[in-house]
Amino acid sequence: MDQLQDILNGYSVLLLSYLIGSITFIMGLKMLSHPDTARKGNLVAAFGMVISILATIFLYRNGMGEKLHNYGWIFAALVIGTVVGTMAAKKVQMTAMPEMVSLFNGMGGACAMLISVVEYHHNPTPDAGMFTIIVLGMVIGTVSFAGSIIAWGKLNGKIKDKTIPGGQGINFVLLGAVLVGSIVMIGGYVDMPSMFYIILACAALYGVLFVMPIGGADMPVVISLLNSFTGVAAAFGGFLYNNPVMLTGGILVGSAGTILTMLMCKAMNRSLTNVLIGSFGGGGAAAAGGASKEQGNYKEISLNDTAVLMAYASKVLIIPGYGLAVAQAQHACHELEKLLEEKGVEVGYGIHPVAGRMPGHMNVLLAEADVPYEKLLEMEDANAQMGTTSVVLILGANDVVNPAAKEDPSSPIYGMPILEVEKAEHVIVNKRSMKPGYAGIENDLFFKPKTSMLFGDAKKVLQELVAELKQV
Repeated sequence: MDQLQDILNGYSVLLLSYLIGSITFIMGLKMLSHPDTARKGNLVAAFGMVISILATIFLYRNGMGEKLHNYGWIFAALVIGTVVGTMAAKKVQMTAMPEMVSLFNGMGGACAMLISVVEYHHNPTPDAGMFTIIVLGMVIGTVSFAGSIIAWGKLNGKIKDKTIPGGQGINFVLLGAVLVGSIVMIGGYVDMPSMFYIILACAALYGVLFVMPIGGADMPVVISLLNSFTGVAAAFGGFLYNNPVMLTGGILVGSAGTILTMLMCKAMNRSLTNVLIGSFGGGGAAAAGGASKEQGNYKEISLNDTAVLMAYASKVLIIPGYGLAVAQAQHACHELEKLLEEKGVEVGYGIHPVAGRMPGHMNVLLAEADVPYEKLLEMEDANAQMGTTSVVLILGANDVVNPAAKEDPSSPIYGMPILEVEKAEHVIVNKRSMKPGYAGIENDLFFKPKTSMLFGDAKKVLQELVAELKQV
């Protein structure tokens, strides 16, 4: 009787730990909605995760009343994972953050897939309900893992955009094979372990071919979508183990990823189907089309002229892009902002929802440099102020300010909402060269009468611009 009471007490503490973990996940996600509380939100959610993990290790009992064993293996894996994750997070540069997010997301999908494989191995003849959860977790986790690894390779340049002839047809065949195979196995029409692994292989191949042709400009959407896949797969793992905190975490990630995916699509004025099938920003054809267009000449501006123009401006709007992240110029940009404000210039930042390589990339970048959050204007608010802006300074942004999205129906980005910088009195574009942006198309803005090009590395240019402004 005493042993039974100990088990019940331990189970109550375990459930309480899971409740605390679930609450901290929800609180942490809420705090992530504002830069001032985002760091604390991460710590709160991490605290809940630690409690949930330790409670599971020491308090969980299976149906036979047995505790977990092999503590040496468990803690060895925890230590190795913690060390590797900490080192990777500390060493990663801001420009490499999107591919790290993709890689970590892929690992989450792989874990969900392995959970299903292990459960199937332990019980190859589960009931239909449990088998459905196992198969769905395996398929979604595998697609997320394979797709995230391809996204990681594309973001860091190791894998190029590649459109396979008849690729869409192949994808439909693979998806159909996965669905039919899953229905056949769950329905009990085929009882072959090999069929389970055939479905797994088809899901992995689908994940690869699904992401491979998607263009670079659509990567923020793909990252959000794959993130939601991982969350859903983790939620199925929560069902398998009857684990409330795993279920809560998976649902939160899955729903947040889905909502973010929809917001990204809205920001580009495109449907999710168009993103996944249209291969927008695929590079090859788009770049060729952009290169063949007659644009005329562009004009350059000197640092001295730029400094004078900005020093006597009433309002300056800074548009950050991936080039700012590459140059690690966010701190120099903040220094420029403070110097201009000392001279009586109103300064703000126009943030496009899909600027950079992942959702919120520019917000995180500028928050790292302690730029006040209230200075970050969403696209609609920034566009409303363009007509009264003296100078727009574009730092490494390209496709999100390309007027072809409004003016050229033949452009691959036609219809995508952009920052309407051409409405400002003066437009200064800082780039390393005249090469096309991530979407692979030339920017019509560079050849507009109001636009002047300021070539060079963003950090070096901003530092020199600050020095020039001090002399004005």
